[in-house]
Amino acid sequence: MRMDELRSLNADVLAYMGDAVYEKMVREMLLGRGIHRADRLHREATRYVSATAQAEIIHALYNALSEEEQGMLRRWRNHKYHSKAKHADPMTYKWATAFEALVGYLYLAGDTQRLDWLFEQAAAVIDGPQEDADRG
Repeated sequence: MRMDELRSLNADVLAYMGDAVYEKMVREMLLGRGIHRADRLHREATRYVSATAQAEIIHALYNALSEEEQGMLRRWRNHKYHSKAKHADPMTYKWATAFEALVGYLYLAGDTQRLDWLFEQAAAVIDGPQEDADRG
């Protein structure tokens, strides 16, 4: 997709794509961790893909993003959305949707390196601090 076409897409469209891309990345990560029961996969995936989790991710990573990305997130957060969250307050939903829009933007821009970085950071936010195996 050409950059002028990409920049003309609204937040709803970018979030629509980003939701699918992020969900796929989460599912692949969980399968890679050896989780093979559908009920557990669903439970674990929810930890990463809920509006609350996505808002937490974007708040944790905001300062690590480029100024351009921060500007896009602010625009996308302030966009008037035509759907409402089922399990989140309106501001949490806006931040979560802005996160999905960023994922969609990076994917459609073909910036796989930045998308992979974002996903690794997002997973680390949700996973929390990992215990060092050498510590008692």
